Amino acid sequence: MRHTEGYVSHEIDHGIATIEFFHPSSNALPAAILSDLAKTINDIGIDNRVKVIVIRSAGDGAFCAGASFDELMAITNDAEGKKFFSGFANVINAMRKCHKLIIGRVQGKAVGGAVGLIAATDYAIASDSASVKLSELAVGIGPFVVGPAVERKIGVSGLSQLAIDATGWRSAEWAKRHGLYSEVHSTTLELDDAVAGLAENLAHSSPQAMAQLKKILWHGTENWDVLLAERAGISGHLVLSDFTRNAINKFKTKAAK
Repeated sequence: MRHTEGYVSHEIDHGIATIEFFHPSSNALPAAILSDLAKTINDIGIDNRVKVIVIRSAGDGAFCAGASFDELMAITNDAEGKKFFSGFANVINAMRKCHKLIIGRVQGKAVGGAVGLIAATDYAIASDSASVKLSELAVGIGPFVVGPAVERKIGVSGLSQLAIDATGWRSAEWAKRHGLYSEVHSTTLELDDAVAGLAENLAHSSPQAMAQLKKILWHGTENWDVLLAERAGISGHLVLSDFTRNAINKFKTKAAK
């Protein structure tokens, strides 16, 4: 699925489905990319050829810059705001409901919604440059949609540290200590070898057993269709504030210099 800017692609090889997304702005997640990600995960989740899924972004720079600031600034009312943030909710819920275990390959920095995407994987493997930041509060929003996924992985304390210190980066080792990453590797080669090795092992495991394990791991999240939609409404309303508009404009001006 290609767009004017960016794409979501996938390939299936010996039971391993690899989903890759790309956007020229540090692999940001505009609405079209989010929609394609959710659809691809849903479709692959019911494909009997697939035993395990790997989610990755393209390139060797940032894993994902999170929400598209241009699209945030284009929102003019609550309904549009809720629709945009529902894109993140739809991806997280697709990952939650998928019967296949999902491995995340994280090669670089992750911001905002990207941290929620990582938290929604079942096993994240990262490079030592894959620091994380929940920047939402700094622009007057808050990690409301991704918060449940992040909290499920690293607890209330970890979420509060990331959410409150919205301008501070946490290292890959910090993310590993708190359970967001399962492994951290020092080179891209080691990262890819670890992802490939785990994916191959899972591709030879029992699909029925993995599906049951996934169900158990996600127990207690059955209300997330409603919860994340409500959270999308909160973010969608806050993004209309003067504070958020001014903060995003300042950030874009600074980034352009």
